[in-house]
Amino acid sequence: MKQIRNFCIIAHIDHGKSTLADRLLQTTGTISDREMQNQALDDMELERERGITIKSHAIQMSYNYEGEDYILNLIDTPGHVDFSYEVSRSIAACEGALLIVDASQGIEAQTISNLYLALEHDLHIIPILNKMDLPGAMPEEVSDQIVELIGCGEDEIIRASGKTGLGVEEILKSVIENIPAPKGNDEEPLQAMIFDSVFNPFRGIIAYFRVKNGTIKKGQRIRFFNTKRDYNADEIGILKMGLVPKKELRTGDVGYIISGIKQANEVKVGDTITSTDNPCIEAIKGFEDVKPMVFAGIYPVDTEDYEELRYSMEKLQ
Repeated sequence: MKQIRNFCIIAHIDHGKSTLADRLLQTTGTISDREMQNQALDDMELERERGITIKSHAIQMSYNYEGEDYILNLIDTPGHVDFSYEVSRSIAACEGALLIVDASQGIEAQTISNLYLALEHDLHIIPILNKMDLPGAMPEEVSDQIVELIGCGEDEIIRASGKTGLGVEEILKSVIENIPAPKGNDEEPLQAMIFDSVFNPFRGIIAYFRVKNGTIKKGQRIRFFNTKRDYNADEIGILKMGLVPKKELRTGDVGYIISGIKQANEVKVGDTITSTDNPCIEAIKGFEDVKPMVFAGIYPVDTEDYEELRYSMEKLQ
């Protein structure tokens, strides 16, 4: 657990979050130079077309720093204002956040909103001045904005470029040195928070979660705390560029679970996974019983859901 770092990215739309995330994957060897593509974590056609992140994603990177191997779990978050609840659950699964600000645009309102969410959860903030390669970059002016916003020293701000790779090694170093390792106890009853889910037409709902306490094993009988439903953990594992099955996940780990669930409304973002045989006393705080955002091709949709989807997509245009 001491070698795990769980962190997310806070950024406004078009401040280069996806490009910088891709560069982190490339630098850590999670994807090869040949596999490198724009927006590697954005797998929806609309995400690539608009250059925005709609669904949150998670991916595990391995990185050797000063002779020690670290596991870095990046939980990507949407940058748009309409996805504040999903952002809040992703933030709750982390101990730190990269605050990315476009050096040519400065701080935007939505960045501040998500930053406050991160501060409420006591996350360590790493400020990053991105797109330093642009001719219109204003590093001094934007740095002053960041210093005023979070009260850091100007020397703490990392100057970076997802396009050129500037500052990426420094970001990874800061993640390891400054973001605290997860806290929790393997011996406590299982507590794991669902921060996202996707629909697979062959395997059903795949839920992404972060283990806060305890352990979860393949084949274990588990319960969704707030919906009071029990399932079998048919498959669990970690999230690389694909799903990697494991026999067990422990405190601090980020992973996925497949339980043969076919209906999206059975999996609530923010719900707590616990053990049926030895359940936790209380759920992880922050759950809201809200209707999940439904996307064509991700969740099965009916007419009412599709109209909601269409309305949300129009606002993104």
